[in-house]
Amino acid sequence: MNPVTLYVVDNYLLTRIAHRRNFANDNEIFFLEDFSNAEDCIKKMKHKPADIILMDIELPKMNGIEATKIIKEKYPRTKVIIYTSFKNDQKILASLACGACGYVLKSNQNIDLKKIIKMVAKGEFWMDLEIAKLAFSIMPTPNVNDLENLYENKNIKNSLTARELEVLKLLIDGKTNSQIAQEIIVSTNTAKAHVGNILTKLSVTDRVQAAVKAVRANMF
Repeated sequence: MNPVTLYVVDNYLLTRIAHRRNFANDNEIFFLEDFSNAEDCIKKMKHKPADIILMDIELPKMNGIEATKIIKEKYPRTKVIIYTSFKNDQKILASLACGACGYVLKSNQNIDLKKIIKMVAKGEFWMDLEIAKLAFSIMPTPNVNDLENLYENKNIKNSLTARELEVLKLLIDGKTNSQIAQEIIVSTNTAKAHVGNILTKLSVTDRVQAAVKAVRANMF
C-alpha cells in the first residue's frame, strides 16, 4: 500500500519544522512539503496533489478556510484537516461547511496526529472532542413532533431573495459584513441589512444559527 502523501500549511516556521521531524520516519505517511501560506500550496497542488493537507486557519494572505474551499472544489480527492488554535464556533462551522474532513486543536496534547491523518485518508472524519461538543451545542433544536419538517426547512430557501441567498452563502463561508460588502459590491451598511433580513426570515438570533440552519437544510 502506498504511503499517504502530506502537505502542511502553517504560518510558523517552528511548527513546520516540528512536523517535518514528526513525519520523517513514518513509512505510512510521506511528507511532501510545507508552506507558510495557502497560495503556494494551491500552486503546488496543480503539479503534485497530496492526499492530505494539514491546514492552519490564520495565514498571511488567504486564510485556511478559504483555501480549504478552493482545494475541495479543485481537488475533491484531497482531504483537508484543519489544525489550529481557534475554538471559535463560526470558524468551526465555516471550516466544516467548506469541506474540511477534520478539525484538530493544536493545544490538545493527547492526540495522535499521525493516527488522525491515516484515519482521514481512509475516508473517516475526525474532530477534537472539545470542538465536537461546541459544534453540537450550536445545532438548532428540531421540531420533534413533525418528522417531515424537523427543521422547518421546506420554505426557508423560497423565503429569501436571490441577493439574500448570495449573502447567506458568504455568511456560511465565515465572511464578515465588510467582506460580504466587498464580494457583492455594496456598502457595509447594506450588507449588514441583508444579514439582518436573513436572521429575521430564518427566525434565528445570530449568524452562526443562520449558517447552521442553512447547512442542515441543504440549501446549497
